[in-house]
Amino acid sequence: QTAGQSGEQELESLVVKLSVLKDFLSSIEKKALKALQEMSSATPATAPQPLSRKAKSIPVQTFEVKLDITLGDLTKIGKSQKYTLSVDVEGGKLVVLKKQKDSQEDWNTFTHDKIRQLIKSQRVQNKLGIVFEK
Repeated sequence: QTAGQSGEQELESLVVKLSVLKDFLSSIEKKALKALQEMSSATPATAPQPLSRKAKSIPVQTFEVKLDITLGDLTKIGKSQKYTLSVDVEGGKLVVLKKQKDSQEDWNTFTHDKIRQLIKSQRVQNKLGIVFEK
């Protein structure tokens, strides 16, 4: 063999090794992406974090709402009252706060795994139904 052929074989060998390495990295990347998707679908209330060094946190959002507690569409229990609704996306929590007389507070905290469904009303634009586990 001449020196030229030997150099050519080394180059071919290097190209083959790089190709195998590229395929290996591609398969690892696919597995990581699949695992990330499975983790994010296991916790639907949390948004997947961007893969950057500066992960932006989602601030807790607070809304003034009227709470209608209904059984089906026909039977209403009590009157609609004003509440404060706090949504913590990253913590996976929904807090319903009611101000009582004498500046007391009454609140319920629901974790994301207890929320089964969100239903946006087609009749009333600003009405949202929340179906809980129980």
